[in-house]
Amino acid sequence: MRGGRVGFVPTMGALHEGHLSLVRAAKAQCNTVVVSLFVNPTQFGPTEDLARYPRPFERDRDLLEKEGVAILFAPSVEEMYPAGELTRVNVEGLSEKLDGRSRPGHFRGVMTIVSKLFHIIEPDVAFFGQKDAAQAAVIRRMVRDLNFPVEIVICPIVREPDGLAMSSRNAYLNHDERQSALVLHRSLMRVEDEFRAGEKSVGTLIASAAEVIAQEPRVRLDYFEIVDPDTLDPVQQLEHPALAAVAAYVGTTRLIDNLILTPRK
Repeated sequence: MRGGRVGFVPTMGALHEGHLSLVRAAKAQCNTVVVSLFVNPTQFGPTEDLARYPRPFERDRDLLEKEGVAILFAPSVEEMYPAGELTRVNVEGLSEKLDGRSRPGHFRGVMTIVSKLFHIIEPDVAFFGQKDAAQAAVIRRMVRDLNFPVEIVICPIVREPDGLAMSSRNAYLNHDERQSALVLHRSLMRVEDEFRAGEKSVGTLIASAAEVIAQEPRVRLDYFEIVDPDTLDPVQQLEHPALAAVAAYVGTTRLIDNLILTPRK
């Protein structure tokens, strides 16, 4: 596998166009593309959706074959977590922010499986989606701190025509919930519009987003924050690019979305 530049796309399966955009980016930049399909149990909390998370393996395999993926790695839980294993990877101080605060232990599970996959695959480049912006920040820090010889590439969010960020969990939504879910994107668009119009108060922007989300009775806001994209710390001044990130429950389904607010020079 070391005959050229190796690109790696780690996934939990239930593939959609967002995942496939990562595969295409990897193909454009690398000689060999490896994709993993693994629903990682250590990143799910005890009341989360591990048991019902979609696992359409044959469909996923066929999609990857059509994309010309060279290697599909689909290990069992027993392979990735042998009996008696005790080790976890945790990026202290960063893993407890945004989704890590709402889902304790989530990023510890993500970093553990990503580090295992990096050791097994030994990629030159790994591709992740901007939709999981907090995850991307934690992975970048882990790679830097642990000296992984891998370049991290973050690819743009892929959206449905109506603006909903593509997610495997969108499959959980019924028709009415699917319509209500659009409020996440609308809240971000409201913030971007007000920011472009000159609003620089972080508190005012967050309040505007919460006002939009409150109009949807099926949606319960988890968080809306404006943070530094690397540290995930709340920002006070919008003088540098900042991450506006939202998480909300639509019915019982938790969805996330985000955008970067970039001040004009």
